[in-house]
Amino acid sequence: MTVVFEVHDDVAWVTFSRPEAHNAMTWDMYDRLVEACERIDEDPAIRVAVFAGAGGKAFVAGTDIRQFTAFETAQDGLEYERRIDAVLDRLETVRKPTVALVEGFAMGSGFAIAACCDLRVATPDAKFGMPIARTVGNCLSMANYVRLAAALGSQARLKDVIFQARTVKAEEALAIGFVSEIAEREALDEYVAALCARLADYSATTLRVTKEALRRARFVPEGDDLILEAYGSEGFRANVRAFLDR
Repeated sequence: MTVVFEVHDDVAWVTFSRPEAHNAMTWDMYDRLVEACERIDEDPAIRVAVFAGAGGKAFVAGTDIRQFTAFETAQDGLEYERRIDAVLDRLETVRKPTVALVEGFAMGSGFAIAACCDLRVATPDAKFGMPIARTVGNCLSMANYVRLAAALGSQARLKDVIFQARTVKAEEALAIGFVSEIAEREALDEYVAALCARLADYSATTLRVTKEALRRARFVPEGDDLILEAYGSEGFRANVRAFLDR
């Protein structure tokens, strides 16, 4: 199985397991990721979820490029981005705290998957990037651009990463707040276990509400109802008349 789901005590472990392909994602793996998110939310015994890549060399190297050979029209690309959005949205809205454990490369959709998790722990050799300008020349959805810019701290930083097709190394990721901790491989298990224990011990409600509030804060809400309320009020009309009468 290329996405392995395990539960140890109150922690779910979701492992992307195609080490021979640096855990590059297939359509089936995306489906399995959504299923894992459903299982995490449905099981009340699970308090925290950790997402990791098998093999120690990569978290996820992106979408397997061979998946794109079936594309025939631009509509195929639009449907792909919508599909990726649905997967990432589901991961981001998991109601439990999520931790991305990044060893090695997190590129393309791997970068995006890590960005959807609440916290990111990296090994010193971790690298993040979205090298689409020098690979297949595609783009991201609007939602994904907004999500990644928020995770990196600014649109300018995301432009720098995409325009130059450069990688963000672990130390830089820590400095800008994208990564919360760098842990040596020999101390990784101990650090992640302690982190999960802390998260599991804290208020599930506070963590759930906070992550959802911050997710919503990225978006500019629709405001037509407020405009209609203001301009449709009797107070507005009365104030206009009073102003003109003066």
